[in-house]
Amino acid sequence: MRARQTLITLLAVATAALLAAPAAADAAERPDRRALTANGPDNRYLLDGEWLFRLDEAGQGLEDGWQRRTSTSDWSPAEVPDAWNAGDESNASMAGTVGWYRKDFRLPTRSERFDWTVRFESVNHRARVWLNGKEIGRNTGAYLPFELRIPADELRRTGTNRLVIRVDNRRLLTDFPPSGTNTQEIPTGGWWNYGGLLREVYLKRIDRVSIDRVDVRPELECRTCDATVRAAVTVRNFDSRTRGVTVTGSFGGRDFRLGTRSVRPGREVTFIRRITVRDPRLWSPDDPNLYSASFRARTLGAQRVEWDLKSGIRSMTVEDGLLMLNHERVNLRGFGLHEDDRELGFAIPRSKMRQLGRQAKELGGTMVRSHYPLHPYFHEYADRIGLMIWSEVPVYALKTQALGEMGVRDAAVDLVEANVRQNANHPSVALWSIGNELSARPGPVQSDYLRRAARAARALDPSRPVGYAVAAYPAGGCQEAYSELDVIGFNDYFGWYPGPNGQIADREDLSPYLDSVRACYPDKAIMITEFGAEANRDGPVEEKGTFAHQQDFVNYHSDVFDSKPWLSGSLYWALQEFRVRPGWDGGNPRPTPPIHTKGLITFDGARKPAADDIARRFSATQQFGLPR
Repeated sequence: MRARQTLITLLAVATAALLAAPAAADAAERPDRRALTANGPDNRYLLDGEWLFRLDEAGQGLEDGWQRRTSTSDWSPAEVPDAWNAGDESNASMAGTVGWYRKDFRLPTRSERFDWTVRFESVNHRARVWLNGKEIGRNTGAYLPFELRIPADELRRTGTNRLVIRVDNRRLLTDFPPSGTNTQEIPTGGWWNYGGLLREVYLKRIDRVSIDRVDVRPELECRTCDATVRAAVTVRNFDSRTRGVTVTGSFGGRDFRLGTRSVRPGREVTFIRRITVRDPRLWSPDDPNLYSASFRARTLGAQRVEWDLKSGIRSMTVEDGLLMLNHERVNLRGFGLHEDDRELGFAIPRSKMRQLGRQAKELGGTMVRSHYPLHPYFHEYADRIGLMIWSEVPVYALKTQALGEMGVRDAAVDLVEANVRQNANHPSVALWSIGNELSARPGPVQSDYLRRAARAARALDPSRPVGYAVAAYPAGGCQEAYSELDVIGFNDYFGWYPGPNGQIADREDLSPYLDSVRACYPDKAIMITEFGAEANRDGPVEEKGTFAHQQDFVNYHSDVFDSKPWLSGSLYWALQEFRVRPGWDGGNPRPTPPIHTKGLITFDGARKPAADDIARRFSATQQFGLPR
C-alpha cells in the first residue's frame, strides 16, 4: 500500500510538471484587450483562438493517467466556446463524461504591478482549473459565470503560461438541472447535456483595485414622472495596503461623483449614488431607448479602471393582479427557446443569437423565456431590439427528496442571487423566475425554497417582480406556497399530454381551469409560460404530430387565451427545435428523437405552417398600453 501511494505521489508530481510545462514561446498567444459584450469592465482580454482538448471517458481520479492526458499527441484542436458532444446523440453523450481543455498564453504585459483573474462565462458542469500546474479553483454549475484570482507567484510574467481545465458534465439528481436514468437506463434531463467550455473565457487585468459589480437601477413612480436612477458600484482592493478609492460616473451624458472611501486589503466597498433624470425617454419593446452609463474607479499610483454599460429607464410592476410595463398593462406574446445548434450544440455564435432574436420579433413576439440565464450577448441584443426576457434559473423538475436537502436549497437560492447580480442591468429582463415545474402540490420543503428564493431576489432587486412556472394541473388546487410570488406562469398542454390520471387530456377543460386559477390568485399576474404541440410531418388535423394538428392546437389555445382579459401574456414553447434527450417523443406517435419538434422553426431553419398562425395572432394582439 505504501509503495502504491508513493507511486501515485510521484505520478502526481510528474504530472504537475507536465501540466505546467509551457509550449514554445512563439506558439503561445498573447490575448487582445477586447470582449464580445459591451457591458462590463474595460480591462478584459479574450482568450479565444485555438485551444487543445481531449476526452477522458474513463473519468478517472486526478492521479490516474495524468501523463497520458498531458502528452501533446493526445490533444486535438478546439475552438472555444466549445461543446465537445455537439452532434453526438448517443446515450453516452447525454450521460456525460470528463473532458480536458488546455490553453498556452502569454500575459498582455510583463509588468509586475498587475494582478490577473480568469473568468469563465459558462462551463458545464463541474470544473477544476490549474495554472502552470497549480490548482487555482473549482466551480459547479453552468449558465452563469465564475471568476478566479490567479496567485501572483504562479504567473510567468515573461514566459508562457499553461491554463488547464478539467470539465465533468456527469450531472446528479441534485444538480441544476438534475439528471439520472429512467427504468430503461436511458439518461434523463430537460434538455441536451452539452459538455465543455460553452461560453467565452477572459483574462482580467487589475491595477490595485477592481470594479467587481455595477448595479444601475431605475425607479419610476409613474409613467410621466421624473425617474430616479440608483447607481451602486462595488470596488475591491487587491493591494496589500489600504487604498483610498474615488468613484465617479456618468449617465446619459451627466457626470457625477459617488465619493471617496478607504478600502482595506482584500475587502470590497459599495459606493451608492442616486440621481434624477428629468423627462426620461422610457425603454419598451416598441421604443427600446438606451442610456449610456460609465463608471470609473481611481486610486493613487494606479491606472483608472472603467465599467461601461447601456441602461434603460422603465418599470415592471404587478398591480391588481396585472403585469405592468411603465405603469401600463401588458398582454405579452412570445416564445421559449434554447441555445442550441445542430452543428455547434450549446456553443452558439453571436450570429445565431441575433437570428433567434430576429425570429422572435418577426413572429410578433415581445418576450422570450429559457430554463436558464441566456448568453450575456443575447441580453445586450434583447436590450437593443426591444425583446423582454423571462429570466429563469435551472431549478427545474427537482424531486422533492433532492430539494429536501438543505444544501440543495441553499445552492438554489445562491443561483437565484447570482442571476440577479449578473443580469440586473438589462432593461430587457422583465422578472426573476426562481424555477420551473417542481411539484404541482408543494409541501414544506418546496414552500421553504420558494419563500427564500423570492425574498432573496427581491432583496437584491426590489424593482422587478418575482415569478415561477408550474405545470398546469387541475389537481394542483390553490397553493399557499405561491404567496411570495408576484407572477405565476402556467405550462399549458391541455389536449396534448394526458397528465396524471388523464386530468389534462381534454382541451375543453382548459378554459374553466384558467378561471379557477384566477380565482385562486386574484392578486398575482398570471401568464401562460408554455403551450405547444409536436409537429414533424404532413397529415390529417386529427393526428398528433402533424403540421395541421399543430396549427389547430395553436389556434384553439390562443382563442382561449384571448377570452381571458386578465391574462398578462402567453409564450409558445418553443421558437425553434432543439435536442432534448435520447428516446424523446414529446407526445408525438411518430417522433424523431432526440429532437423537440414543438418548435415553430425546424433545427435547419424552415418555418412550419403554425408559425404563420402564431405570427398573425401575435401581431394582431395589443400587447402594450391596455386599459386597466
